[in-house]
Amino acid sequence: MKILWGAVLLISATFAIAQDARQGDKDFTVSVDVQLVQLPVSVLDKDGHPVSGLQKDDFQVYEDGVLQEVSLFKHEDIPLSVGLVIDNSGSMHNKRERVNRAALTFATESNPDDETFIVNFDDRVYLQQDFTNSIDDLVAALADLDTRGETALYDALYLSAEHLNQGKKDKKAILLITDGEDNKSTYNLDKVLAKLRASKVTVYTIGLLEENDGRGGLFSKDPSRKAREALERFSVTTGGRAYFPKSVDEVGDLCRRIAHDIRNHYTLGYKPSNRNLDGTWRRITVRLNPSKTLSKVTVRAKEGYYAPKSSDITEH
Repeated sequence: MKILWGAVLLISATFAIAQDARQGDKDFTVSVDVQLVQLPVSVLDKDGHPVSGLQKDDFQVYEDGVLQEVSLFKHEDIPLSVGLVIDNSGSMHNKRERVNRAALTFATESNPDDETFIVNFDDRVYLQQDFTNSIDDLVAALADLDTRGETALYDALYLSAEHLNQGKKDKKAILLITDGEDNKSTYNLDKVLAKLRASKVTVYTIGLLEENDGRGGLFSKDPSRKAREALERFSVTTGGRAYFPKSVDEVGDLCRRIAHDIRNHYTLGYKPSNRNLDGTWRRITVRLNPSKTLSKVTVRAKEGYYAPKSSDITEH
């Protein structure tokens, strides 16, 4: 059943605070109780393909510039909770059928035990399909769409990141496909970035943008450039990747590549040397060991996390 989120954004804003306190902390207390920070890490070669065969000693993890001891290492395809967040604004009309096929490509290439929900957005945000592992459910949800309206992209991403808290899988990801700049949201860019930093989600974005469309001015950015920068920030902040194809016909292959990347993540875990429960932001850097002779590889991981507060711990 499709749920209109856009009509209840003011309620959602209040609910988000309460839910973050209950559900978001619940997600994180698993790591807090065992004092373990876990990171999905992607390693890509110069052509953007996942690099396999790496071992724990091939990685170095730094927290606020201090080298940490990696105590957990996994490289396996584990199920995840995933949100497909798809632009349904009027400008997507001629692209929608091909984007739908690409989204299904992503779903069929993913782990069959994944649980997936679909959000679509125009000037409001809709939960088109709640969590399911049925391809038939996803096909039906994608078919039941009619492009219209403007672009509440920030609202869609914020609420989707929040909805992922209800997912049953520990690993979480969002695939966002859009063709334009946000122009209708209640949440602003900073609010969305803060939500992503406090979450476990990895965000992949596909921007079908018109380059240099001439709408900028002397004192304002071109809207396409502004949209591109926002999509890149969403991905970099969470350890994902942003793609900007020249044609909608490339989206299917990109969705296949993203699904393959997610299934080939490494998982690294460490017990922070900074044991202070002060709620501060801890910046994370993941590198390959200099002794590992690999040329032109890219390592992607979440930028950091918020340390728990001692007051939060005593409540559990």
